Amino acid sequence: MKKALTIAGSDSSGGAGIQADLKAFAANGVFGMSVITAVTAQNTQGVFAVQDIDPAVIAKQIEAVFEDIEVDAVKIGMVSRIETIETIAAGLKKYRARNVVVDPVMVSKSGYHLLNPAAESKLTALLLPLATVVTPNIPEAEVITGMKITSLQDMEEAAKMIHCFGPQNVLLKGGHRTDDATDILFDGNTFRYFSSPRIATTNTHGTGCTLSAAIAANLARGYAVYDAVALAKEYITTAIAHALAIGKGVGPTHHFYDLYKRAGVFIDE
Repeated sequence: MKKALTIAGSDSSGGAGIQADLKAFAANGVFGMSVITAVTAQNTQGVFAVQDIDPAVIAKQIEAVFEDIEVDAVKIGMVSRIETIETIAAGLKKYRARNVVVDPVMVSKSGYHLLNPAAESKLTALLLPLATVVTPNIPEAEVITGMKITSLQDMEEAAKMIHCFGPQNVLLKGGHRTDDATDILFDGNTFRYFSSPRIATTNTHGTGCTLSAAIAANLARGYAVYDAVALAKEYITTAIAHALAIGKGVGPTHHFYDLYKRAGVFIDE
Protein backbone atom coordinates (compact mmCIF):
# COMPACT_ATOMS: atom_id res chain seq x y z
CA MET A 1 0.00 0.00 0.00
CA LYS A 2 1.20 3.50 -0.83
CA LYS A 3 1.78 5.88 2.08
CA ALA A 4 1.31 9.63 2.36
CA LEU A 5 2.35 12.04 5.10
CA THR A 6 0.50 15.21 6.07
CA ILE A 7 2.39 17.98 7.83
CA ALA A 8 -0.24 20.38 9.09
CA GLY A 9 -2.28 21.71 12.00
CA SER A 10 -4.96 19.84 13.91
CA ASP A 11 -8.60 20.92 13.55
CA SER A 12 -10.57 20.02 16.67
CA SER A 13 -13.84 19.97 14.70
CA GLY A 14 -12.49 17.39 12.23
CA GLY A 15 -13.33 19.18 8.99
CA ALA A 16 -9.96 20.62 7.98
CA GLY A 17 -6.25 20.26 8.70
CA ILE A 18 -4.73 16.95 9.74
CA GLN A 19 -8.13 15.34 10.21
CA ALA A 20 -9.35 16.25 6.72
CA ASP A 21 -6.05 15.15 5.19
CA LEU A 22 -6.15 11.72 6.81
CA LYS A 23 -9.75 11.22 5.68
CA ALA A 24 -8.86 12.26 2.14
CA PHE A 25 -5.84 9.93 2.13
CA ALA A 26 -8.01 7.00 3.22
CA ALA A 27 -10.75 7.82 0.72
CA ASN A 28 -8.19 7.96 -2.09
CA GLY A 29 -6.54 4.65 -1.31
CA VAL A 30 -3.36 5.46 0.60
CA PHE A 31 -2.21 4.93 4.18
CA GLY A 32 -2.05 8.25 6.01
CA MET A 33 0.54 9.47 8.51
CA SER A 34 0.85 12.84 10.22
CA VAL A 35 3.22 15.42 11.62
CA ILE A 36 1.28 17.96 13.67
CA THR A 37 2.59 21.53 13.45
CA ALA A 38 -0.05 23.23 15.61
CA VAL A 39 -3.13 22.47 17.68
CA THR A 40 -6.10 24.72 16.98
CA ALA A 41 -9.31 25.30 18.89
CA GLN A 42 -11.80 25.64 16.07
CA ASN A 43 -15.21 24.60 14.87
CA THR A 44 -17.51 25.37 11.96
CA GLN A 45 -17.83 28.97 13.15
CA GLY A 46 -14.19 29.94 13.44
CA VAL A 47 -10.71 29.52 14.88
CA PHE A 48 -10.43 30.59 18.52
CA ALA A 49 -6.90 29.66 19.57
CA VAL A 50 -3.69 28.22 18.16
CA GLN A 51 -0.86 26.47 20.03
CA ASP A 52 2.23 25.93 17.89
CA ILE A 53 4.18 22.72 18.38
CA ASP A 54 7.81 23.12 19.38
CA PRO A 55 10.06 22.86 16.28
CA ALA A 56 12.16 20.18 17.97
CA VAL A 57 9.04 18.02 18.34
CA ILE A 58 8.09 18.66 14.71
CA ALA A 59 11.58 17.56 13.67
CA LYS A 60 11.27 14.39 15.79
CA GLN A 61 7.89 13.57 14.22
CA ILE A 62 9.40 13.87 10.73
CA GLU A 63 12.36 11.74 11.76
CA ALA A 64 10.14 9.09 13.36
CA VAL A 65 8.12 8.63 10.19
CA PHE A 66 10.90 8.75 7.59
CA GLU A 67 13.32 6.57 9.57
CA ASP A 68 10.77 3.76 9.72
CA ILE A 69 8.32 4.02 6.82
CA GLU A 70 8.73 4.77 3.13
CA VAL A 71 6.87 8.00 2.33
CA ASP A 72 5.42 8.11 -1.19
CA ALA A 73 4.03 11.65 -0.97
CA VAL A 74 3.92 14.59 1.42
CA LYS A 75 1.23 17.22 1.84
CA ILE A 76 2.12 20.42 3.73
CA GLY A 77 -0.66 22.52 5.20
CA MET A 78 -0.68 24.94 8.13
CA VAL A 79 2.83 26.14 9.01
CA SER A 80 2.43 29.29 11.07
CA ARG A 81 5.96 30.29 12.11
CA ILE A 82 9.39 30.82 10.57
CA GLU A 83 10.93 28.15 12.84
CA THR A 84 8.30 25.63 11.76
CA ILE A 85 8.95 26.30 8.09
CA GLU A 86 12.71 26.02 8.52
CA THR A 87 12.33 22.74 10.42
CA ILE A 88 10.06 21.20 7.78
CA ALA A 89 12.26 22.30 4.89
CA ALA A 90 15.35 20.84 6.56
CA GLY A 91 13.58 17.54 7.27
CA LEU A 92 12.22 17.12 3.75
CA LYS A 93 15.63 17.89 2.23
CA LYS A 94 17.34 15.46 4.61
CA TYR A 95 15.04 12.61 3.61
CA ARG A 96 14.75 13.64 -0.04
CA ALA A 97 10.97 13.72 0.13
CA ARG A 98 9.19 13.26 -3.16
CA ASN A 99 5.73 14.14 -4.48
CA VAL A 100 5.42 17.14 -2.19
CA VAL A 101 2.18 19.13 -2.31
CA VAL A 102 2.25 22.53 -0.59
CA ASP A 103 -1.07 24.12 0.35
CA PRO A 104 -0.06 27.64 1.47
CA VAL A 105 -2.67 28.02 4.21
CA MET A 106 -2.67 31.67 5.28
CA VAL A 107 -6.13 32.72 6.48
CA SER A 108 -9.05 30.58 7.64
CA LYS A 109 -12.52 31.02 6.13
CA SER A 110 -13.50 32.91 9.28
CA GLY A 111 -10.64 35.37 8.78
CA TYR A 112 -8.16 34.02 11.35
CA HIS A 113 -4.53 34.47 10.23
CA LEU A 114 -3.02 30.99 10.38
CA LEU A 115 0.34 32.06 8.93
CA ASN A 116 2.35 34.74 10.67
CA PRO A 117 2.86 37.53 8.07
CA ALA A 118 6.56 37.55 8.94
CA ALA A 119 6.75 33.92 7.81
CA GLU A 120 5.20 34.44 4.37
CA SER A 121 8.51 35.10 2.64
CA LYS A 122 10.06 32.06 4.35
CA LEU A 123 7.28 29.85 3.02
CA THR A 124 7.87 31.01 -0.55
CA ALA A 125 11.66 30.82 -0.21
CA LEU A 126 11.99 27.46 1.56
CA LEU A 127 8.91 25.33 0.83
CA LEU A 128 7.82 26.28 -2.68
CA PRO A 129 11.12 25.11 -4.24
CA LEU A 130 10.46 21.65 -2.73
CA ALA A 131 6.94 21.41 -4.16
CA THR A 132 5.83 19.11 -6.91
CA VAL A 133 2.55 21.04 -6.79
CA VAL A 134 1.62 24.21 -4.89
CA THR A 135 -2.11 24.89 -4.51
CA PRO A 136 -2.88 28.53 -3.60
CA ASN A 137 -6.35 30.01 -3.82
CA ILE A 138 -6.72 33.55 -5.17
CA PRO A 139 -6.25 35.41 -1.84
CA GLU A 140 -3.14 33.34 -1.11
CA ALA A 141 -1.80 33.92 -4.62
CA GLU A 142 -2.35 37.66 -4.15
CA VAL A 143 -0.22 37.58 -0.99
CA ILE A 144 2.53 35.56 -2.67
CA THR A 145 2.65 37.72 -5.82
CA GLY A 146 1.59 41.11 -4.49
CA MET A 147 -0.86 41.52 -7.38
CA LYS A 148 -4.65 41.82 -7.54
CA ILE A 149 -6.32 38.86 -9.25
CA THR A 150 -9.77 39.30 -10.79
CA SER A 151 -9.67 37.56 -14.18
CA LEU A 152 -8.43 34.37 -15.77
CA GLN A 153 -5.62 36.36 -17.37
CA ASP A 154 -4.62 37.64 -13.93
CA MET A 155 -4.57 34.05 -12.69
CA GLU A 156 -2.27 33.03 -15.53
CA GLU A 157 0.11 35.88 -14.78
CA ALA A 158 0.09 35.05 -11.07
CA ALA A 159 0.75 31.37 -11.79
CA LYS A 160 3.81 32.35 -13.83
CA MET A 161 5.08 34.52 -10.98
CA ILE A 162 4.54 31.77 -8.39
CA HIS A 163 6.28 29.24 -10.63
CA CYS A 164 9.39 31.45 -10.50
CA PHE A 165 9.68 30.64 -6.78
CA GLY A 166 10.60 27.08 -7.71
CA PRO A 167 7.62 24.69 -7.58
CA GLN A 168 7.37 22.24 -10.46
CA ASN A 169 3.65 22.94 -10.90
CA VAL A 170 1.23 25.64 -9.76
CA LEU A 171 -2.46 24.85 -9.29
CA LEU A 172 -4.14 28.24 -8.84
CA LYS A 173 -7.69 27.73 -7.61
CA GLY A 174 -10.37 30.07 -8.94
CA GLY A 175 -13.16 29.47 -6.47
CA HIS A 176 -13.01 33.01 -5.08
CA ARG A 177 -13.91 34.57 -8.44
CA THR A 178 -17.56 35.48 -8.83
CA ASP A 179 -17.79 35.13 -12.61
CA ASP A 180 -16.03 31.80 -13.05
CA ALA A 181 -14.59 29.03 -10.86
CA THR A 182 -11.92 27.71 -13.24
CA ASP A 183 -8.68 26.38 -11.71
CA ILE A 184 -5.49 26.54 -13.74
CA LEU A 185 -2.48 24.21 -13.67
CA PHE A 186 0.83 25.63 -14.90
CA ASP A 187 3.99 23.56 -15.31
CA GLY A 188 6.26 26.35 -16.48
CA ASN A 189 5.32 25.91 -20.12
CA THR A 190 1.67 24.95 -20.50
CA PHE A 191 -1.61 25.98 -18.91
CA ARG A 192 -4.26 23.34 -18.27
CA TYR A 193 -7.75 24.29 -17.13
CA PHE A 194 -10.23 22.63 -14.77
CA SER A 195 -13.80 23.89 -14.72
CA SER A 196 -16.63 22.59 -12.59
CA PRO A 197 -20.11 23.91 -11.80
CA ARG A 198 -20.59 25.97 -8.68
CA ILE A 199 -22.40 23.99 -6.00
CA ALA A 200 -25.05 25.76 -3.95
CA THR A 201 -23.79 25.02 -0.45
CA THR A 202 -22.26 26.94 2.43
CA ASN A 203 -20.66 23.77 3.79
CA THR A 204 -17.14 24.04 2.41
CA HIS A 205 -14.99 23.77 5.54
CA GLY A 206 -11.69 22.11 4.69
CA THR A 207 -12.04 22.06 0.90
CA GLY A 208 -8.51 23.32 0.28
CA CYS A 209 -6.97 20.85 2.72
CA THR A 210 -8.97 18.00 1.21
CA LEU A 211 -8.10 18.84 -2.39
CA SER A 212 -4.37 19.11 -1.75
CA ALA A 213 -4.38 15.88 0.28
CA ALA A 214 -6.20 14.08 -2.54
CA ILE A 215 -3.61 15.33 -5.03
CA ALA A 216 -0.83 14.01 -2.77
CA ALA A 217 -2.61 10.65 -2.48
CA ASN A 218 -2.88 10.37 -6.26
CA LEU A 219 0.78 11.28 -6.73
CA ALA A 220 1.68 8.61 -4.17
CA ARG A 221 -0.24 6.08 -6.24
CA GLY A 222 1.84 6.93 -9.29
CA TYR A 223 -0.41 9.24 -11.26
CA ALA A 224 1.15 12.01 -13.34
CA VAL A 225 0.50 15.53 -12.05
CA TYR A 226 -2.33 16.40 -14.45
CA ASP A 227 -4.14 13.13 -13.76
CA ALA A 228 -3.57 13.47 -10.00
CA VAL A 229 -5.16 16.92 -10.07
CA ALA A 230 -8.03 15.84 -12.33
CA LEU A 231 -8.92 12.92 -10.07
CA ALA A 232 -8.64 15.10 -6.96
CA LYS A 233 -10.92 17.71 -8.54
CA GLU A 234 -13.51 15.04 -9.27
CA TYR A 235 -13.24 13.80 -5.69
CA ILE A 236 -13.59 17.22 -4.03
CA THR A 237 -16.50 18.16 -6.29
CA THR A 238 -18.40 15.09 -5.10
CA ALA A 239 -17.42 15.77 -1.49
CA ILE A 240 -18.76 19.33 -1.73
CA ALA A 241 -21.93 18.28 -3.56
CA HIS A 242 -22.74 16.01 -0.61
CA ALA A 243 -21.32 18.24 2.13
CA LEU A 244 -22.52 17.71 5.67
CA ALA A 245 -24.65 20.23 7.55
CA ILE A 246 -22.73 19.73 10.79
CA GLY A 247 -22.42 22.53 13.32
CA LYS A 248 -23.80 26.05 13.38
CA GLY A 249 -21.50 27.52 10.77
CA VAL A 250 -19.62 26.30 7.69
CA GLY A 251 -19.98 22.52 7.67
CA PRO A 252 -17.43 20.03 6.32
CA THR A 253 -17.33 18.19 3.02
CA HIS A 254 -18.27 14.52 2.83
CA HIS A 255 -14.92 12.76 2.46
CA PHE A 256 -16.38 9.28 2.12
CA TYR A 257 -19.54 9.79 0.05
CA ASP A 258 -18.51 7.48 -2.82
CA LEU A 259 -17.35 4.76 -0.42
CA TYR A 260 -20.56 4.96 1.59
CA LYS A 261 -22.62 4.86 -1.60
CA ARG A 262 -20.84 1.75 -2.87
CA ALA A 263 -21.29 0.11 0.53
CA GLY A 264 -25.00 0.93 0.53
CA VAL A 265 -24.65 3.18 3.56
CA PHE A 266 -26.91 6.23 3.41
CA ILE A 267 -26.89 9.05 5.92
CA ASP A 268 -28.64 12.38 6.24
CA GLU A 269 -26.60 15.03 4.48
